[in-house]
Amino acid sequence: MIANGQGAAADRRDRSHVHTERRLRYNRDVRSRKYRVVTTLERGSNWLIRRALRAGFAPRAFALLETTGRRTGLTRHTPVGNGLDGNTFWLVAAHGTQAGYVRNLQAEPSVRVKVGGVWHAGTAVVLPGDDPAARSRTLPYQWDAAIGRMMASAPLTIRIDLDPGPEPKSATGS
Repeated sequence: MIANGQGAAADRRDRSHVHTERRLRYNRDVRSRKYRVVTTLERGSNWLIRRALRAGFAPRAFALLETTGRRTGLTRHTPVGNGLDGNTFWLVAAHGTQAGYVRNLQAEPSVRVKVGGVWHAGTAVVLPGDDPAARSRTLPYQWDAAIGRMMASAPLTIRIDLDPGPEPKSATGS
């Protein structure tokens, strides 16, 4: 019992500020306003594209990037533009290190990319000195690259060096 005689209800009111920070979806110190707006708008379309890529029905302009969560260790799938060029996969992260998948691949550079229904294992290398706008103009699907340039808040180039040959299908079929 609380000393003022108000009981448990007063205790709950006094602690109402405790959960305020957990309700924030984005850390405002790490993520820009543009990032927060764009990703909020993209959330629904990314969900649809991710499902289509997993099922093998997505347009060729997209690929599915698989990273390992830096804190949880769980597998994470993120739809990205198809930047396959031989044994290299080019990726321009529109929001740079603000994006969770970029921080994941920085912590664990071993990734997989699903392109055209085939998984490819590889190693991601972040290239902070590369010109992301110029790099995006070299990607095969220019309409997707143009949209990415328009919505970008802090673009960053990532090169994924793919292992030779496609990865065999996994037992899960994802």
